[in-house]
Amino acid sequence: MTSIFPTIVGKNLNKHKITIPNDFSQRDTVVIIAFQRWHQQLVDTTIETLERSNIQNSHNIIEVPVVSQLSLFRRMRLDAIMRAGIRDYQIRQRTITVYTDKEEFKQKLAIPNEDDIHWFVVSHSSKEILNRGIGVISLEDISQILFRE
Repeated sequence: MTSIFPTIVGKNLNKHKITIPNDFSQRDTVVIIAFQRWHQQLVDTTIETLERSNIQNSHNIIEVPVVSQLSLFRRMRLDAIMRAGIRDYQIRQRTITVYTDKEEFKQKLAIPNEDDIHWFVVSHSSKEILNRGIGVISLEDISQILFRE
């Protein structure tokens, strides 16, 4: 059974509205979902592993912090705090914060809980989830992603 990645809308840390996966139509995309502040180390390790494998040459890599719906003021404050901590334009560009109903979001992607990061490889043309995993991505996972090409 194929599963289609749901359309989600957020803003990257450069303040651009992004629709995932629609705005990534040129190449398949690795979407890394994080729910907790302490997940950042796991996200960073996953991205480092992906980049060491040069997957960025064939795939987009994005990180998506998923946060409960907040008031406009609280969203602006949280976004400002994240931007202040990240000076690199490219990292800001690929970090897309989504404020949403977390339970509904998890249900759409069959994510059982917020205990770990979750990653998905999404087809640029069909929006189909080609691969998925929980936790830091492994070299074996990356080999499977690249083998699909």
